[in-house]
Order: sequence, then structure tokens, then C-alpha cells
Amino acid sequence: MRSEEVVRGGSMVLTFPARSIVDPTSEDHSALMELLGQSLVDMLKEGLVQESDVNSFNIPAYSPCEDQVRNVIKHEGSFSLESMSHFKVNWDPYDTDYTNMKDSHDLSQIHGENTSKVMRAVLEPLLISHFGNSIIDGLFKKIGKNAAEYLSKKKTRNFFVTILLTKK
Repeated sequence: MRSEEVVRGGSMVLTFPARSIVDPTSEDHSALMELLGQSLVDMLKEGLVQESDVNSFNIPAYSPCEDQVRNVIKHEGSFSLESMSHFKVNWDPYDTDYTNMKDSHDLSQIHGENTSKVMRAVLEPLLISHFGNSIIDGLFKKIGKNAAEYLSKKKTRNFFVTILLTKK
């Protein structure tokens, strides 16, 4: 769609979530959404949300691997891929010691809370439109708790791709 807006020779830079490997179930793609799902199921078990609401909730998102990005650009044909790079971001942007797996319980809780805040910044409007405002604070507390537990065992990072395209 952007090819209609960009003039010939014009450039566009895009950064988006992606996967580091071909497998669509890789942790750098699905683990955060699994935490959201786990937290919603926890709330369902506590009677805080309705099963029909949980079952009908869907986030239509797809994170491609780098080869898929290249193939889509080539197949679509409107742009030349000038460069592609990738980077990883810790779930908790304040966790600067990604390799430390011996965080204290308190530090794991902080990492979980910060991860929940990042998720809330992205997902809150979508969740409110589906579930209403009344569950939001409780849901993100659960996400923080579940993220802390997850991060105490394994630190997973989000994978992003940045591409520079030029209109042919």
C-alpha cells in the first residue's frame, strides 16, 4: 500500500516485530502473547472474565522471519531492499543485564512489572475494546506476576527488523 504514496526514488524505513528463526512458534515471537493468554485464563478461573470473551479474543498479528520479509518485498516488486538489520530488546527495557539468570526475587518482580507496563502501552486499547475497562488493572497485575515467574527461569528477548526500502 505504501508504494502508492512514495515517489519513485523515495525511501522508507520500517521497524517491526519479527522472528529470529523460521519456526513461527519461536519464543521471540510467541512468549509474550502466551503470557497474555495465561493471564486471561487465570482471570477466567477466578470468574473475572467470561469464557466466551476469552474464546473470542484474537490479536491478528504475524511476525515474519527475515527471509519472509525479503520474499514479500521481492514478490511485491515496488521497492528495492537497500538494507536490513535486526536487533533484540529485553522484555524489561530497564534490565541491562540480560545474561544474569540469578536475579533476586524482588528484581524478578520488578522485571515482570516493567514487562507488563510495556505490554500495557501496546495492548490496553485493544483489550479495553474487547473486555471493557473493569479488568484492565487486574489483568496487567497478573501479566506482571506471570512475566516475573517466566523471567526468573528464562530471559527471552523481542526480535525486531529494520528495513530501508527505495521505490523503484
